[in-house]
Amino acid sequence: MKATLAILINMGTLHRLFPFWLAGVFALFYWFTPWFLLALAYGAILQFFVEYVMHRFLYHREPPTEQSVFNDLYRSHIGHHEFPNDAEYFTGDDHWYALRFAMVSLTLHSLVLWPLLGLGSAVLISYVALFVGSVSAFTFYEYCHTLAHVNVPKGWFGQRVTRSHLAHHYQDHQATFHVSFGMGWIDRLFGTKHDRDVARERFDRDTILSMGMDPEDLRLVTARKAFGITKLPRGKLTRRQATESPTPPA
Repeated sequence: MKATLAILINMGTLHRLFPFWLAGVFALFYWFTPWFLLALAYGAILQFFVEYVMHRFLYHREPPTEQSVFNDLYRSHIGHHEFPNDAEYFTGDDHWYALRFAMVSLTLHSLVLWPLLGLGSAVLISYVALFVGSVSAFTFYEYCHTLAHVNVPKGWFGQRVTRSHLAHHYQDHQATFHVSFGMGWIDRLFGTKHDRDVARERFDRDTILSMGMDPEDLRLVTARKAFGITKLPRGKLTRRQATESPTPPA
């Protein structure tokens, strides 16, 4: 718990979002209306879908051919797969991205609700939904993700989160895109639930940590050099490691 929280407390994205979350909590209690409860639920569920969509379609898209674009993807996600236990690669690189994304979403939601509720109410409800509901869900995601990767004693909750997420890293990077506890239904909904037989067919111990790429691909070598990485990914898993890697609950 302490190791996980220590990483969370130092996450730049959460630092940027915290004042806005705090302002949203104040608004929630000061101008409370039952509609805020619906807004909170909507914001949280929206964030869980955003978590899935970004992970699957942005971070796991076809590796770019242009090196500068590839480097951005490497820093934001491929590097995390190659070095899954290195906190530098799962705490994010662009600490302002989440806030910019939230501001755009706030604007769009407010414009949609404006004709129905009036400008003031539209902005207020949208703000509570996104900066309290969504940011709280985002923080929960970051907690689950960090917990899955830190090497600490874990209880039932931590073990479930870890087994589920590490199956994505070590068995089948084309499945199990949800990370937050209890959100497996999203993968089932979109057909990316972990399947052990499919995972065995896809599994390649030489490329699993590089998301299906040859670890010696020039783009990977160049990206590692650009970020000062001198070590190689622990790729080329032995059969014993592959067998012992965590599996999700049946």
